[in-house]
Amino acid sequence: MGMKRIFLFLVTNIAVLVTLGIVANVLCVLLYGTSVEQAIGPEWTVLLVYAFVYGMLGAFISLLFSKPIAKMSCGAKTIDGTEGEAERWLVATVEDLARQAGIKTPEVAIYPGAANAFATGAFKNSALVAVSTDIMGQMTKEELRAVLGHEMSHVANGDMVTLTLVQGVLNAFVIVISRVLASVIANAGKGEGNRRNNGGMYFLMVFVLQMALGILASLVVMWFSRRREYAADAGSAKLLGTPSAMIAALRRLGNLQPGVLPDSLKAMGIAEGKKTSIWSTHPSIEDRIEALQNLTFSL
Repeated sequence: MGMKRIFLFLVTNIAVLVTLGIVANVLCVLLYGTSVEQAIGPEWTVLLVYAFVYGMLGAFISLLFSKPIAKMSCGAKTIDGTEGEAERWLVATVEDLARQAGIKTPEVAIYPGAANAFATGAFKNSALVAVSTDIMGQMTKEELRAVLGHEMSHVANGDMVTLTLVQGVLNAFVIVISRVLASVIANAGKGEGNRRNNGGMYFLMVFVLQMALGILASLVVMWFSRRREYAADAGSAKLLGTPSAMIAALRRLGNLQPGVLPDSLKAMGIAEGKKTSIWSTHPSIEDRIEALQNLTFSL
């Protein structure tokens, strides 16, 4: 990931663990009248380690294997431009956009399916950009170039890593806070009692709280993903020198049925669907077009 990203990852993890300790102690003092160590016992340290490993490292391990997983899940085949004229143009366009974005050329792949495209990979200088056969057949070269510019902006901005980091942080919070609150609720009025005295209540509360907090965490991730889509659209406009091609590509997508990507790839796709909601990884086509029309930076 590069020394800067590794440093950011380590610092973020330390900050998350410190913040979790502070938040958990505050909750226990306010709701239980004691420290988190007294409320939960020696398992508190184990819980922090579990939250770190499952919440943070688990997310990044998934990201490290994102390229082969993406190829397998979509049936994507890497190309080098020797396959035909369309493939040659596709590879040359990605190479040109990569130079403009200041990154190494990603792997280029094509997969069978309805109109969509995505980018993935743990390293911005060793990423994967893939387009569907349908989007290649339905779009003009300028529209497809704008789509590739959008995906290249995701790569250049490190959106795959950033989104994974956000998801990992939220996973850790859900794991720790749900168990702290469950201990407080299960042991309420029991003095020095611990969860072993009321194990059934504890595990029920962990299940309920983890579900509820997990839903809230998902809403945060979806909101963040939608913000990154606006940034990737703007990035494509910068790479092409005009927002008109990206606007045309989005309008074309609005007249097509976007292909459904696996959950792990949805956030880095060019489109999710025609409708949008608080559960969507992408804003609506109309909102994205309006944002491009209102761009104020100098292209």
